Amino acid sequence: MAKVISTLFISADGVAEIDPTWHFPYFDENMGRAVAEDYATADVLLLGRVTYDSFAGAWPARETAGEADAAMAVQLGDTRKIVVSRQPLEFTWRESELLDGELTGAVAALKATPGLRAILVPGSISVVQQLLTAGLVDELRLLVHPVAARKGRRLFDEGDTPYHLTVLATEVFPTGVIRVTYAPTAGPGAAGYEDVKDPDGTPA
Repeated sequence: MAKVISTLFISADGVAEIDPTWHFPYFDENMGRAVAEDYATADVLLLGRVTYDSFAGAWPARETAGEADAAMAVQLGDTRKIVVSRQPLEFTWRESELLDGELTGAVAALKATPGLRAILVPGSISVVQQLLTAGLVDELRLLVHPVAARKGRRLFDEGDTPYHLTVLATEVFPTGVIRVTYAPTAGPGAAGYEDVKDPDGTPA
């Protein structure tokens, strides 16, 4: 069974809609390494329409230019890319295709594809939110920036049920960025104040 892995740049207050003014000042070789490691695990990229348009508008030209990031551009170009869109699309970037069918059903079927190890979802906030709700995300790999963005779309939208997470790995960069990998998990048992206070009545 393949893993669905979400990878996102995110602010300390949960904003995952990137503003270059607070993102790029924290981008260094450590973050570049983290991004490269995540993409190296991917057999398939699952992309929302906006994220795909951003990638397709930049990476093919970078591959052609042959500069420092050309190797990454080639890797992305050669990776199978599945795009989530309600509208038919014409693709010019190689190895790109439209998701066939409804999102959660199609992703569940993709996860079951023999030989497939990892489906990476870079950015694509609405796609990730739908997959989280459906219980289809296996890992959240977040690069948490030490800034409160205060505006922009947040990863965790309003809902009735909390998402409980367990930490699989962490790394702190010199910039203050924290690389953290979470996996969804069952929540702890129900508890209230009487359950957690100290025996002498001291507030926990």
